[in-house]
Amino acid sequence: MFIETETTPNPASMKFLPGRQVMPAGTREFADPEAAEASPLAQALFDTGEVTGVFFGGDFISVTAGPGADWTMLKPQVVSVLLDHFISGAPLFAGGGASGIAVPPESELVVESDPEDADIVDQINELLETRIRPAVANDGGDIVYRGYRDGIVHLQMQGACAGCPSSTATLKHGIEGLLKHYIPEITEVRAA
Repeated sequence: MFIETETTPNPASMKFLPGRQVMPAGTREFADPEAAEASPLAQALFDTGEVTGVFFGGDFISVTAGPGADWTMLKPQVVSVLLDHFISGAPLFAGGGASGIAVPPESELVVESDPEDADIVDQINELLETRIRPAVANDGGDIVYRGYRDGIVHLQMQGACAGCPSSTATLKHGIEGLLKHYIPEITEVRAA
């Protein structure tokens, strides 16, 4: 088995491509060791001591290193953990499931949408799925809808995109421009 690696726009993150499916559906982010307890693979990556974030995409894993971490030393450790996991056939999640989360539960929404805006919310989600999420996944991350009200869309960047220095520009200039172009009711996009 060979695991490819790619740099991301976020210098603290690297994208690892195992050449097989990671998540059957959705994505999953682990922002700390406590959250990683749900996944033996994420936990093993945090156990290296230098990992501060793990993100599972459909066919990739993004790993974020802490300040001062040296990717020339950390990268072989991460590849070793990934090889051990995929070669062993171990489950991705404790209990053997593949619990991906693509859309947050209502309790994680930043703002509740007005029921009269259901068509706008559907359009937002359609554009996120078809145009935005694939592009963000190429950079080792994901973007999650967190609500819409009064012309303002709330989105959360995840994975390599979460701490990326260019994420604000991506959100404001790229994503906001695209959403405003297709949905004139949108006046602003904010990070959640």
